[in-house]
Amino acid sequence: MQTSLARRLRRRRALQRRPPGRAGKIFGSFVLIVLVVFLATGGLLTAAGVVAGVSAYNYYAQGLPDPVSTLTNIEFEQQTVLYDRTGTIVLARLGDLKRDLVTFDQIPGETLDATTAIEDKDFWVNPGFDPVGIVSAGIDTVSGRPRGASTITQQLVRARLLPAAAFADGTYERKAREIIQSIRLTDAFPGEEGKQQIITAYLNQNFYGNQSYGVKAAAKGYFGKPLAELTLAQHAILAAIPQSPTTFDLVRNAEEVCLEDVAEGEECARFKLVVPQDSEIVIRRNKVLELMATRSPLTGDKHTLGEYEAAKNEPVELIPQVSAAWKAPHFVWQIRRELGAMFCPDSPSDCPTADLGGYKVITTIDMDMQKAAEKWAYVSARATNAKNPSAILSSRKIPRSDRSWILGLRGQNVNNAAAAVQDYRTGEILAYVGSASYTSKGNKKFQPKFDVLSDGWRQPGSAIKAVNYLVGIDDRTLTASTMIMDVTTNFGGGFIPTQADKKERGPVRLRSALQFSLNIPAIKATIMTGLERVVDRTKDFGLRYQSTATPVLSEGIGTLEVHPIDLLGAYSMIANEGKLMPRRIIKTILDSDDQVFWPKAGDLKQGKQVVDRGSAYIITDILAGNTDKSVNPYWGKWAIYDKGVRRPAAYKTGTTSENVDVAAYGFVAPPKDKDAPALAVGVWMGNSDNSPNSGKLSLDTAAPLWSAILGEVTKGSKIASFSSPKGLVTATVDAFTGLRPGPFTTRKVRELFLPGTVPKQKTTIRVAAEIDDASGLRWRDGCVGPKVTRGFFDLSEVEANFPAWQRANAAWGARAARGSGVGGGLKGTSTIYFYNSAFAPYGRTWGASFMPSKRCPIAPPPIYCDPLASPIPDPSLPPPEPCVPAPSEPPPGGSPAPGGGPKGTPKP
Repeated sequence: MQTSLARRLRRRRALQRRPPGRAGKIFGSFVLIVLVVFLATGGLLTAAGVVAGVSAYNYYAQGLPDPVSTLTNIEFEQQTVLYDRTGTIVLARLGDLKRDLVTFDQIPGETLDATTAIEDKDFWVNPGFDPVGIVSAGIDTVSGRPRGASTITQQLVRARLLPAAAFADGTYERKAREIIQSIRLTDAFPGEEGKQQIITAYLNQNFYGNQSYGVKAAAKGYFGKPLAELTLAQHAILAAIPQSPTTFDLVRNAEEVCLEDVAEGEECARFKLVVPQDSEIVIRRNKVLELMATRSPLTGDKHTLGEYEAAKNEPVELIPQVSAAWKAPHFVWQIRRELGAMFCPDSPSDCPTADLGGYKVITTIDMDMQKAAEKWAYVSARATNAKNPSAILSSRKIPRSDRSWILGLRGQNVNNAAAAVQDYRTGEILAYVGSASYTSKGNKKFQPKFDVLSDGWRQPGSAIKAVNYLVGIDDRTLTASTMIMDVTTNFGGGFIPTQADKKERGPVRLRSALQFSLNIPAIKATIMTGLERVVDRTKDFGLRYQSTATPVLSEGIGTLEVHPIDLLGAYSMIANEGKLMPRRIIKTILDSDDQVFWPKAGDLKQGKQVVDRGSAYIITDILAGNTDKSVNPYWGKWAIYDKGVRRPAAYKTGTTSENVDVAAYGFVAPPKDKDAPALAVGVWMGNSDNSPNSGKLSLDTAAPLWSAILGEVTKGSKIASFSSPKGLVTATVDAFTGLRPGPFTTRKVRELFLPGTVPKQKTTIRVAAEIDDASGLRWRDGCVGPKVTRGFFDLSEVEANFPAWQRANAAWGARAARGSGVGGGLKGTSTIYFYNSAFAPYGRTWGASFMPSKRCPIAPPPIYCDPLASPIPDPSLPPPEPCVPAPSEPPPGGSPAPGGGPKGTPKP
């Protein structure tokens, strides 16, 4: 019979797995009993029994891994945990599970005794399996009452020490392999120390429901305590769960118990989670306590029978359960994206290694700065749409000085905001808010889960101007003093842009054009630099464009869509004297043994100098004027102050067509302390559905948001100043033309230049002309006089390479000759002195007058006095005409007058 059994065992290798019928169950139980008897008796069977037992052992032992190396190197799936930059604040746990590992010395005796009492009472002395229990379970199976009989060692083996092939056959074949491997494991880890290793692995492996793997995670997840602080009843109920963790999940079994008296029909605001005493899991807990009272080899008589009885009546109260609340959630998703690309480049979205590799990821986020950015983004875009925004502003401790601009957004169709803070010297992201409130309920205009910063394609508007001008300055095509005509122009294809206020300011220097965000000079500068050149160079600055994007005339005013986080990187490059630092969101990755996994030598990308240091500083110096009210009272309104002292900063705003997007980007001066963060901030405001706001410009929205965030994150830090790098040249230029001062220069300014770019020619925009001082008209002989020489505009050579621009300039000149406020320009624009009627830093002039087209009138011939006339007038006669003394010589071409008077003197 035994020989026949051995042959059948060999034949089963070729059989496919199929659900066993009753006959199969009986056969499998019989084989298992034979194997167990063989193993339990050490082979003390008849010769035929030995043959059958050896055959069964050899067959089922095939392919089983070495238990020593397997248990020693066992790797438990652990969630990858993300931390802030200090490594102390948990941002998120990736994946769906929660697992925390313990060592044996961290496991209380009560946990161990509760586990062995209910799962394996003979664990500390058995050989890895329970022969009597298995034989008894096998007999019950044959009798139609199937049940399990697995020891703790067998459960661990089943979960971790069996290859996938071991599960390919039926239950009994797997059980046979399980028993063999359990014996091998116990032999490989002998004695008490071996048992400690086995039960520690078991407790770390177990699933306890509520997405908790490992007894430590379960204690935290259910009770909010470390294992050492659990009560006797809590130890017992955790031990009761692994038999059926889904059924015994404490959260699923819990009920909400109100903690306050409420009237019928009212909702309870405060409640606690309690598992009912008559639930199945509490009944099983009480069974564990009963067993512990007589089966506690480690704690012995530490607890009295009375304590075990009292524990049965202890309420099962759980800590409040919340969904996996991530801190800086949009940032967490960016970390996950980077981890996926690192571990699973071919399938980064589906990457278990990133989620469950047990890594400890120290990120770059600064939680204080993160909270500040989240607060301001929320109050500016979400609180304004709430029923009682003032109450929210008070609860968030928003200063009264900021409430007016925030409340001014109420009803203006601004529903979302995004913001980021970057250390521009390291590239590290310190705060990241992809939308105003990740957990809020969304709608068409506000999609809280969407990351505008990295996933959104948004037009930067005028915020792109600083970047585009930088290209021209670095190429030496432009300088900060290049004069560009701010005149409404038809650039072709029906593209006739205007300024928001419909004004034309005539000749302006690049510095003023950038500071006051003039559109037409920005478009002209981009064309002069080269449309493709600008796009290509801005890619060097870290900007990415959509694959379908092509250079267009309007790119100078920010119509090509970019990711806002990239534009912040470009501004950070400007702040960092032209050196682009790779954006960094991870500082360190530690493996499950707390060893540095990343970065290793050579892993970190280095920064790259993408423009001349001087070029970057010139743009910085220009933008710094926007936080100085004496230079720019409009943008300067949002300068940053700390205890009443203005903090030097540079920034630029952007508003797109129809106010769909508003943005602001800028930075403070770098601290002298190289270890202190040098901060740049970028903000965006708008709607998720790209609908425009109700007419609010960036100076009403993004600028104050930028100022509020940067002001808070720099508060209390030392105030630094911008300093020019070596090599720049300072020169005096005409305030209007940007060239060397000439004879008709009326205002001068000091300007910064790259070496070799200082203007060499004197201003040629003004020409000399002789003028009749009496009439102000062009001189000709015979005018009243005196004759004077003055300088006048000559636009004939201005922007001479662009005929369409010249025609527009000439038309503007004809209107400007009549003064400021003269309309008639394309699209209804009108002339105005820079900047406007309220602020004219260089006077109410365009730097010169326009040459009069008419000549002065010829003066009438003078009437000379008769020296013989009576000095006493005759009252009966009309008064004499005024006269002048006769000259000693007749006037040119003069002759004696008829009538016998003195020579050349007409007769009265």
